[in-house]
Amino acid sequence: MRPRNVELHIEELMLDGFAFGDRYRIAEAVEHELAALFAEQGAPQSLSQGGEIAHLDGGAFEAVRGSKPETVGVKVAQAVYGGMKR
Repeated sequence: MRPRNVELHIEELMLDGFAFGDRYRIAEAVEHELAALFAEQGAPQSLSQGGEIAHLDGGAFEAVRGSKPETVGVKVAQAVYGGMKR
C-alpha cells in the first residue's frame, strides 16, 4: 500500500495563556509532531476519503506553567490529531 500525501492547513490556532513570542516555536513543534503522528499512525479515518474538516475542536490539554514552547506544541499536535480521530 502506497503512502498518501496529506496536506494540512491550519488557518487559525487559538491558544490562551502563552507568550506571544513563543508562537513560532509552538507552531514548529506542532508541525513536527503532526508529521510524526501521521508517519507512525497514518491518516485518521476522517481523512481517508480526501475529506476536509472545516472546524476541529481538539479539546483541552494541561500545560504546566513555564512549559517549553516545544512541549506545548507536542500537546497541541496530539490534541489536533486526536480530534481528527473522533
